[in-house]
Amino acid sequence: MPSLRPLSALLLAIAAVLTAPAQADLIRPKVMILATFEEGADTGDAPGELQYWVEREKLTGSIAIPGLGHPLRYNDAGVYALVTGTCNRSGLGMMLLGLDPRFDLTRTYFMMAGIAGVDANRASVGSAAWAQWIVDGDNVNEVDAHDAPKDWPYGILPYGATHPDEPPGTGDWSMKPMVFQLDPGLVAWAFRLSKDVRLDDTPALAKYRASYAGHPNAQRPPFVLIGDTLGTARYWHGEALTRWAERWCSIYTGGRAQFTMTECEDQSIAYALHLLGRAGRVDPKRYLVLRTASNYSEPPPGTTVVESLLTGESGGTVLAAESAYRVGSPIVHSLLAHWDAYEARLPAADSP
Repeated sequence: MPSLRPLSALLLAIAAVLTAPAQADLIRPKVMILATFEEGADTGDAPGELQYWVEREKLTGSIAIPGLGHPLRYNDAGVYALVTGTCNRSGLGMMLLGLDPRFDLTRTYFMMAGIAGVDANRASVGSAAWAQWIVDGDNVNEVDAHDAPKDWPYGILPYGATHPDEPPGTGDWSMKPMVFQLDPGLVAWAFRLSKDVRLDDTPALAKYRASYAGHPNAQRPPFVLIGDTLGTARYWHGEALTRWAERWCSIYTGGRAQFTMTECEDQSIAYALHLLGRAGRVDPKRYLVLRTASNYSEPPPGTTVVESLLTGESGGTVLAAESAYRVGSPIVHSLLAHWDAYEARLPAADSP
């Protein structure tokens, strides 16, 4: 009896063609805001990463994406917002959207607008950093610090290395790429348009910043900078691990990246966009990462690591969400205002 597999494959292919939307009916977002979580409702309560975008950009439309727990929000101007989910699972949310046949995302700009922990050597709570580099911190060899050799600064080392400060060796089996460089002209353009944005502050956080003696950037009022991100699903904290993050970003980029923000999603989303780019579904160069500091990655002098881990984000989340909207919205508005040009080409550093 002949196999039915070829017939089944043909029927599935015909069904896909018949159910795929016509080219004219495809949804073509201009800008896709990426938020990793939202607490409670999308409007009217304590904000997560999504709420200010929904309220202030009037993202009143809603589209269910099969498999995602939160609907896509949008407005008629072409601004959309996706809640990706947190940590490594964020890339899966990105893939679900990227493979949805109703969308044409090949000209869409993706902008992460999320909160993060900040290196006290680089910036302060409430500050906003545009990333030039995203470094994956999940593919590691790790031993408990108690079991590590006494001369090791921490128990984390690259695959194929024999010491934490060595680059990956011949036994490096991590899934590549481990590093994602964002388009330099696009990042420079975004920074130039937003570097003078006035950021909010509170007396309580100003007092908290003052406790970071010996860290002048941590004591500054919130500001905008270019600073790179380390992505790992582990919510780590402490002085030793901050030194690891600084060193890890330097090792994997040949000294070009400067660790600034620790987060849990950018590496996963960047890899999803990398794969979707190979499939012709998106342009990975149209990716911006804006991270705003809700806490520091290490405690202030006189505070234990555990105490800082459990309480250090108190009060900083809302300020960071506000900074993300204030710094990110001029970029969104400029993309929309100059869409006739930016649909076809990326902005350069000196673009309007």
